Amino acid sequence: MANTTMSAKTVDTMVGMGQIAMGEPPQQMRAVVGSCIALALYHPRLKKGVMAHIVLPDSAGRGGAPGKFADTAIPQMLTLLNGCGTPTHCLTAKLAGGANMFGSAGPLQIGGANAEAVCRALRTAGIHISAQDIGGNRGRRVTFDCDSGQMVVDSAGHPTKTL
Repeated sequence: MANTTMSAKTVDTMVGMGQIAMGEPPQQMRAVVGSCIALALYHPRLKKGVMAHIVLPDSAGRGGAPGKFADTAIPQMLTLLNGCGTPTHCLTAKLAGGANMFGSAGPLQIGGANAEAVCRALRTAGIHISAQDIGGNRGRRVTFDCDSGQMVVDSAGHPTKTL
């Protein structure tokens, strides 16, 4: 379950591993990712969005939270948006993460596979990727603002990026 706190201006929702959260202004959705992908789908006119914290590229028929896998997260995100009357034909996607957190070689290079799977699933769904900050070898703190549609990406030792 997402952790929500309120302030005078915004509602912050932390999106944990495998979770999906819906939002609209004044909500901001946040995630901390390494090899995982923070994916936000957004309808700019309606200012409605949904964020997933995707952990693995493919469910391979395994059960679990739909937000955990790229192949199940995106269909679930679209179902949630449709359920609240948000058409999917105007959606844009922003994503961050997919880092190589375990060195440059070896069997635990899941970040690149996560990024590829998310991009492939978005293409299949016909959703335009408007911005991304993926790869590298550093974790990221991601904030998606439902009012502006901006994704802010912070990473230690690097300038803040606004997507």
